[in-house]
Amino acid sequence: MKNKDINIRDPFVLSENGKYYMYGTRAKNFGVNVDGVDVYVSDDLENWSEAKECLRSSDYGLNGGVNWAPEVHKYRGAYYMFITFTQKNGLRGTYVLVSEKPEGPFKPHSIGAVTPDGWECLDGTLYVENGVPYLVFCHEHTQIIDGTVCYIRLSDDLTKSVGEPVTLFSGSEPDFVDGPISNGHYVTDGPYMFRTKTGVLLMLWSTFIRGQYAECLVRFENGINGTFEHLEPLIDDDGGHGMVFYAGERLMLTFHTPNVTDYERPKFIELADKGNTLIKKAD
Repeated sequence: MKNKDINIRDPFVLSENGKYYMYGTRAKNFGVNVDGVDVYVSDDLENWSEAKECLRSSDYGLNGGVNWAPEVHKYRGAYYMFITFTQKNGLRGTYVLVSEKPEGPFKPHSIGAVTPDGWECLDGTLYVENGVPYLVFCHEHTQIIDGTVCYIRLSDDLTKSVGEPVTLFSGSEPDFVDGPISNGHYVTDGPYMFRTKTGVLLMLWSTFIRGQYAECLVRFENGINGTFEHLEPLIDDDGGHGMVFYAGERLMLTFHTPNVTDYERPKFIELADKGNTLIKKAD
């Protein structure tokens, strides 16, 4: 399969064992009856295996409708999937699943959602700082109007969250956000943490700019608990919910575009690591 043949949202690539494993939200029936996650395997980021199901959520009594933004991180010798489901209380939250292999199968690991009780959340990503695991996630605009990006500490075994959530910023905060999407709502989604070659901590996240889906950047000082600033967006023409990874010596950004149901495809572009920010290689 080629990238043009793969209809997914929120692509996430794990580079492991000399291969690339790509996961994403099944775009067909998005938010209605997704019921699982597929993995695609490649040697070159252009030619992919056929979809292999690595999770069928209904097998474990998990909601089959919302199965959003699967990410797979290697942690302490195993592979952990962070994925959003609708909980029994009707609110979305991020769960942790586990497998011994990148291709799965993945099975439930966390004790329910690791996002805060009573919050509607999505797009949780794992970030480890000084050996301490954190979940960085979004508190949904569907519940609080002005969506936020937050973090919370996780237990060392990733089965639950510990402590209180910390809000980093709201969707309306950056100067480049020119207004709400509708009815005063500001979107935040797709956070992903990355350290540059000089150790600077960055975060990718997505929102809407001039009505177009966008991939944005935040730069931290002194880690996730430190001060931060919003940088110029990487993508502002209907592409977002991305992440970065190394393909050999190349630093790659993958994201989905367009942000239109049934037409979403994974896209890959090379980035340049400038030490204190990331830019598109062509720049």
